[in-house]
Amino acid sequence: MKTFNRVAAAAILALATACGNTADGVEKDAEKAGDKIEAASDRAANATANSAESAGSSMGAAMETGDVKTALLADSRISADDINVDSDGTTKTVTLKGSVRTEAQKTIAEEIAKAKAPEWKVVNALTGKPD
Repeated sequence: MKTFNRVAAAAILALATACGNTADGVEKDAEKAGDKIEAASDRAANATANSAESAGSSMGAAMETGDVKTALLADSRISADDINVDSDGTTKTVTLKGSVRTEAQKTIAEEIAKAKAPEWKVVNALTGKPD
């Protein structure tokens, strides 16, 4: 009977120790999970901020494109039907593509774009016939 009691006591001690180790392990696992959740939350917040910044940049570029194209169409000195205006908000660049009837109209189109987008770089990739 003494042997049985010793075995039972050893088993109870082993289980108690195992439970203590398990509880410590669970606590450590919970801390690790909390750290991972916090890191994921930080990454999500940064991604959201970057997306908002990118959306703002895209909106600014779209507005710049519309402003320049409207000004080109409104100016009677040029034929802007074949002018494509692209804007890149990240680099703050307005690009004019397509064709105009003369080299003079190409120059006028660039001047209009620069006037409507004074803080932007204007790339004139228009083709025109020599005057």
